[in-house]
Amino acid sequence: MNNSLTQFLINYAPFILLFAAGWFFGSRHERQHLAQLRVSEQELVHIIVSSERFYCPKLAAGSEGELVLGSVVIAQDYFKMIIARVLSLFGKNLTTYETLLDRARREAIVRMRTEANVKGYNHIYGLRMEVTNINQLGSMVEAIAYGTAVISIDSNNTIAAKSSI
Repeated sequence: MNNSLTQFLINYAPFILLFAAGWFFGSRHERQHLAQLRVSEQELVHIIVSSERFYCPKLAAGSEGELVLGSVVIAQDYFKMIIARVLSLFGKNLTTYETLLDRARREAIVRMRTEANVKGYNHIYGLRMEVTNINQLGSMVEAIAYGTAVISIDSNNTIAAKSSI
């Protein structure tokens, strides 16, 4: 009996240790990325983002619109891919992929806002998002956020704030 337990540990211990290490470091990295996203979103909250296509804020004199975009590719760790495969067998909600898509969208919007901030813009309207799988497993996604950035002098930002992203 003791011999079979020893043999089991010898055969499967490396797999179990690698699996546990992957889970630990993958979860830690995801938590760090989400915390960094919250900080970045708070730093860029002054840039109003609206998905309204034909919204025309009051522009500063001599200001013209410019296309700004943010792009990111994010990959899922293997531990979460295995969990998603098991959950898909039972028809469950694939929350591991939901968090992957959420992180990708948020990061793309932060990068778009950062580009607008660097160029001196304070308002983005006509926001559009594109999300695409890069590989067949669905473990890597590319998210692109783009919109028209302008310098707005609109003192009444309540309309824009309601549709703010």
